Amino acid sequence: MTKTALVVGARGVIGSNLIGHLAELPDWEVIGLSRRGGKDGDGVRHVAVDLLDAEDSRTKLAALTDVTHVFYAAYQDRPTWAELVAPNLAMLVNVVDAIEPVAPRLRHVSLMQGYKVYGAHLGPFKTPAREDDPPHLPPEFNVDQQDFLVERQRGKAWKWSALRPSVVGGTALGNPMNLAVAIAVYASISKELGVPLRFPGKPGAYDALLELTDAGLLAKATVWAATEPRAANQAFNIANGDLFRWSELWPKLAAWFEMPVAPPLPMPLQDAMADKEALWDRMQAAHGLAGTSYAEVSSWGFADFVLGWDYDFFADSSKARRAGFHEYVETEQMFYRLFEELRKARVIP
Repeated sequence: MTKTALVVGARGVIGSNLIGHLAELPDWEVIGLSRRGGKDGDGVRHVAVDLLDAEDSRTKLAALTDVTHVFYAAYQDRPTWAELVAPNLAMLVNVVDAIEPVAPRLRHVSLMQGYKVYGAHLGPFKTPAREDDPPHLPPEFNVDQQDFLVERQRGKAWKWSALRPSVVGGTALGNPMNLAVAIAVYASISKELGVPLRFPGKPGAYDALLELTDAGLLAKATVWAATEPRAANQAFNIANGDLFRWSELWPKLAAWFEMPVAPPLPMPLQDAMADKEALWDRMQAAHGLAGTSYAEVSSWGFADFVLGWDYDFFADSSKARRAGFHEYVETEQMFYRLFEELRKARVIP
């Protein structure tokens, strides 16, 4: 029987890769939800909706009666952790409130989370983090979202799952949380200026033990968890499967760009890159690039956040393996592949 996926947050790094993966599978139809909508094609149709508006959500989703699986990967940023709760919980509630009454074949609701559940964004946390670790003091919208799904699912035929990736590697542009694009643009601008590629994060971050999650790997894990009976009503950490330190990986990334390295220098990119838009525009013309706006590739605040982790940042992902998901990705090769994709798309020279 054909399954119909509703991907919420279709234009983000996670959502766009999930749509691409689902579109390649033979038994899925795909609907993407986002504020701006998108161009239909290749078995994928898009719906533009304001998920913060309950009435707009009900109106726009009323016709989606064939939906069998909801994949929720939307996110609204706010200045403080407390302010994140209301909009991000409201969007999930509005989706479920709109879809559940009109989609009689609904079988699964998948929730995208992250290591914020473990307090990873707050400072040094217990590593490896495990899915059954105790929660930290609220506010935390990821926890509130899961609590909502757990309560909503009681007595229902549909199931839920929660995926917890580390920082996700992908090439979707215009996203505030794109580490690979930020590193690629930072490297390209440094090379243009003739300076070595310095690690700009906090001193201790260069030697911390970390892991990342490839967006393609995450897409496979998300579909697996939504269709594997053993994964029903559970949360799973999803990571590439290897650990790294920037002190080892950074020189290799510099070598890919054919650049020398110099000792790390704490240098917030949000400040250092603030005046580089004019240079970026000149680079676009000089190298025949695709004309990607500087705003679309500027994830400097997020890059500073990630490169500032001067503590270990990893989780135990063996629960997913024990339940049957055995995919993995080598992080070093992930970066090379993403950089190559950006080069082929003429985003970077």
